[in-house]
Formats: sequence, structure tokens, C-alpha cells
Amino acid sequence: MGNAGEYVEKKGEGGGGRRRVEVPPPQPFFKSLKYSLKETFFPDDPLRQFKNQTATRKLVLGLQYFLPILKWAPRYSLEFFKADLVAGITIASLAIPQGISYAKLANLPPILGLYSSFVPPLIYAMMGSSRDLAVGTVAVASLLTASMLGQEVDAAQNPKLYLHLAFTATFFAGVFQAALGLLRLGFIVDFLSHATIVGFMGGAATVVCLQQLKGIMGLDHFTHATDIISVMRSVFTQTHQWRWESGILGCSFLFFLLLTRYFSKKKPRFFWISAMAPLTSVILGSLLVYLTHAERHGVQVIGNLKKGLNPLSVTDLIFESPYLTTAIKTGIVTGVIALAEGIAVGRSFAMFKHYNIDGNKEMIAFGTMNIVGSLTSCYLTTGPFSRSAVNFNAGCKTAVSNIVMAMAVMLTLLFLTPLFHYTPLVVLASIIIAAMLGLIDYEAAIHLWKVDKFDFVVCMAAYIGVVFGSVEIGLVIAVGISVLRVLLFVARPRTLALGKIPDSNVFRSVEQYPVAKSIPGILILEIDAPIYFTNASYLRERITRWIDEEEDKLKSSGETSLQYVILDMSAVGNIDTSGISMLEEVKKIIDRRVLTLVLSNPGGEVMKKLNKAKFLEMLGQEWIYLTMEEAVGACNFMLHSYKAKPATGESEPWSSNV
Repeated sequence: MGNAGEYVEKKGEGGGGRRRVEVPPPQPFFKSLKYSLKETFFPDDPLRQFKNQTATRKLVLGLQYFLPILKWAPRYSLEFFKADLVAGITIASLAIPQGISYAKLANLPPILGLYSSFVPPLIYAMMGSSRDLAVGTVAVASLLTASMLGQEVDAAQNPKLYLHLAFTATFFAGVFQAALGLLRLGFIVDFLSHATIVGFMGGAATVVCLQQLKGIMGLDHFTHATDIISVMRSVFTQTHQWRWESGILGCSFLFFLLLTRYFSKKKPRFFWISAMAPLTSVILGSLLVYLTHAERHGVQVIGNLKKGLNPLSVTDLIFESPYLTTAIKTGIVTGVIALAEGIAVGRSFAMFKHYNIDGNKEMIAFGTMNIVGSLTSCYLTTGPFSRSAVNFNAGCKTAVSNIVMAMAVMLTLLFLTPLFHYTPLVVLASIIIAAMLGLIDYEAAIHLWKVDKFDFVVCMAAYIGVVFGSVEIGLVIAVGISVLRVLLFVARPRTLALGKIPDSNVFRSVEQYPVAKSIPGILILEIDAPIYFTNASYLRERITRWIDEEEDKLKSSGETSLQYVILDMSAVGNIDTSGISMLEEVKKIIDRRVLTLVLSNPGGEVMKKLNKAKFLEMLGQEWIYLTMEEAVGACNFMLHSYKAKPATGESEPWSSNV
């Protein structure tokens, strides 16, 4: 085909000339490795603040990094404290009944719910970077703990061993979370996509609600399985043991809780009504049982809660087989779920107040509070949405609201625990159901269906897996489908045929823009992803098919035969050796068809590797262009200048005038 240099000479007459695509200068191996590691693990460049600082200042900045309270505490004001005091007391009124309820859900002593709302919030207040997150136990993690540990140990038959395993699982969850933050591996949590979380949380909430039928119906014996079939079988095979007193009481309090939530949602300034409703339910339920002696008529109550602060549980951790594996597995799974929920909630509220939270710093804070919690009779905690939403709506200013909440729980532990003796379990079941109904986000599922059908499939797979299988099965299915989608994106990247937008120098997909016109004799293809071993073979076959289709189309229409194939490499951020081999094969295929391969706008990393692999010599520098406009212009010039000259498929030397 004609000499590309002549096109440049013509362009040069007007003072333009060709802008050559440069190969980046070589970098020392260790410098290149350092840059790659920094981009992968330190995209936020946390060490930048330490540059050009004195040793004392570096120490202060280091302490502030791990203990953010040292950064904002000196500027703390009385006005902030007033707001945090109101918020802290408000969330304490929610944390106390929820803590007791979720501990029962995890098959743990109810007092552990209060323990877990005392120590961990204090740790987070010092180390957390979110101003709005309210720390405490969560239903999904509680359900996971009960489900996974229950497969190894029966909480009813061996409560002491089960309790020690819960502490050990919490310890490993904390170690895992802190390690993710310290090693900058937070991107692992990103595999739990939004669709996965919506489906998983909805499924877990459904299962939790169904399991509360045990408390609502006043049943003594219930299945340990979490799937809907086992739960419903357990409910309806014991109809002769249903207690109408318990059912009426449970439905009444559930109606009260849902009514207060609806009112607070319609009138946001009365958010405190919904926040106070669980504690109000506990007080009213306890008074009702005490005055009517309902515990003698089938209404189950909590019973004695011992007074006092958290006892140490350092010696209770179990590191011997066969239980160690179960504790580690439970810790990792619950730890990941807790991280995903806590960080997502923290980022959501930070967005409303226009500040940023550091994901890796949050992981260190969560990990530390769970490690300390496991040593002080607490089980897994994170930042639940319901409690954080109340904290946000109550007008909290800083993490001091967590300290206020912890102090309120401390007073409860020291003086008020005997008052919970007559609290009916059916009220706790109602509190859990009311909280869980808010996690079944059907509007988000409908939105997923409208926007992305594949995300909807992921969401429903997670939901169905949890509801009809188990929490672990649902999680594995959802993450598996999400990873499969990532692999499909990489293994099957899109290739698009481009055309020229009329009256412009812009080239866009002819499918997206019907007005875009194809250039006669030139096929322009855009590769929409990096080229790796996973997609190299696919891209070779796809490019070959594009060429076949283009040649057939031109042949049937009688237009100019195909002469040039231009690959737009703008979206190809990287390429490996398999990708280079693919380009070499494509070059040979195109040569055999007496066509010419042209590259447009390859990036620096791609140029560096193509140069090292000698592909640039094989292709010829004259067939690599900085922009699509230049590539198409050169090919057009040669098509019109050499119509009579037969194509050879060989590239000619680059003009010495350039």
C-alpha cells in the first residue's frame, strides 16, 4: 500500500506534521515496582502528609492517623457536646433493647448485647473516622454467628463452649478486619457489590423475621435451620403449642413499632418517636407482664440479668482443634459482612455531610474494637444502618455520641439490669421484626431491574440462596455470580465498529450513533478493555469476524474493497504477552488478506511492552498514530493517491522528512 510518509509530507506543508506516538522512557525495575505497588495499595497516598515535616510533627500526624480523636478533640465545643448528648441518649434508647434482642438472635446470653454496646463504641470513638456511625450489634451478623457456630455446637446443650466460640470468632473477625486495613487490602470487600448486599440483606432479614415466629407464637422447640421450608415446617407442625396470649401481645407491639416508624417517616422532625419506640415497648411489655403475671400463662420472659460491667474473657478464647477452624471461618465471614455494612453506612452519611472517611482506617478501627471486644465479653459489632440513621437524624456532630451511648449503657449495666427481668421475649421478637422489615429494600431491587438486569439476577440469587438455602449459601452464590460477571467483563470485552460523526472529526460507535458514517475501504474497531490472556483468543476471533463481515458488506454493495483495519487502543490500559501474541497473529491474518493494520492512540504501558516485544518493528512506526483523525486521514490519503497501485500488504519505510 502507499507510503504513509507522503501523507505526513503533505500535512507538513501546512506546518502541521505528524505527532509521533512515543515509547515511555525505561524505568529501573524497583522504581517501576514501587510505583505499581503504590498505585495498587496506596491510591490515596496516606504518606504525603508526612513529607517535609519535623520528627515531632510526624509523630503527631502518625498518632492522629490511627487515633482521629486527637485531631478533632482540641476543636471540640460545648455546642457540639449538646448535640452529641441528645444524639447519644437517643441511640442508647434504641441500642439497649436492640442489643438484648440481637444477642438472643445469636443464641447468646442477652447481657452480651449490653456488653457489646459499651466497650466497642468507646474504641470506635477514638479510632473511627465517621462522625455519624453508631456502633453496636447487628441482626445479620448475629444470625450468621448462630447459623455457623450452631453447626458445630448446640447453644442449648453446651452454652459455655458456644459462648467461648463466639468470643473466639469475634477475635478472628477483628484480626481479619484490622489486617485488611493495615495491609491496604480493602478492595476485597468491594467484591460485595451493591446488588449483592441488597439481595443478601433482604434474604437475611426475611429469614430473621421468620425465625421470630418462635417468639411470637411462644414455641419452646424450634428448628436450628434458617431456610424458609424448615422454619415454616417447624411453625406449622406445632400448631397445638401456639399460645394466643403471646401472639396477641407480639402482634400488638409490632403494630405499635411499625406505626411509630411510619409516623416518623412522614414527619422527619419527630424521628425520636420511632427511636424511642423499642425502649417504650420494653418498658410497657415488662410492666404488663409484671402486673398481670403473664409469665405464668405462657408468655416467656428474659429472666435475671446480672449487674456489673464487662468481665474479661481473655482466657475464654479457644485456639485448639476441632473448634479453631469453625471459629476462624465464622470470624472471616461475619467480619467481611460487618465491614461491608459498616463502611457502606459510614460512606452514605459522610456523603450527606460532605466529608470523606478513610476505608482502610475504618477497617483498622472495626478490627481493633472487635479484638478488644472479644477480650471483654463482647461479640461482633459494626455500624448498623438503623442506629446510625437515628444518630444522624438526632443531629450528632462527632463520635462523642458513641461515648454518650456507651455511658448510658454502662449505667444500665450497673443499676438497671434487674428491671429487664420481666421483659417478654415476644417484645424482643417484635423489635427485631420491625427493624428487619426496613432491610427488605424491594424498591432497590426494582431499580436494579430497570437499570441492569444482570445486577437484578445477582440480587435475586443472593436473596433466594439465603431464604431457601442458608446465609452462607446465599453469600457464596451472590459473590460467585459477581466474580463471574467481573471475569466476563475481562474475558469478553466489547469491540465496536466506529464511524465519523458528520461535520466533525469525532469517531463514535455506529451502533450508538446511527448518523456516524463508515469510511469506505477502512474498518475502524475500538477494543473496550485491557488485553490479557483471558480475552486474547476471543479478541482475535472477534476482530477476524469483523473483517469478514465488513468485506462481505463491501462486496455485496460494490463499494471500495477493504484496505485498512484501524484498531482504536484508547481504552486498552494494559496488555500482557498473550495479548501481544494475539496482535501478532492478527497482523499475520491481515497481511494474508493483503490488508494493512493500523493502531491509534496506544497508551504508554502498551507502547512500552509492544516495543520490548519488537512488535513495533514488525508493524512499522508509520502505522501507529496519536489520534484517530490522523490515522483515518493517512489511510484516506493513501487510498485516494494509490487507487491504481496494487496492495502488497507490506508497510513502507517511514519518511526521512518526518
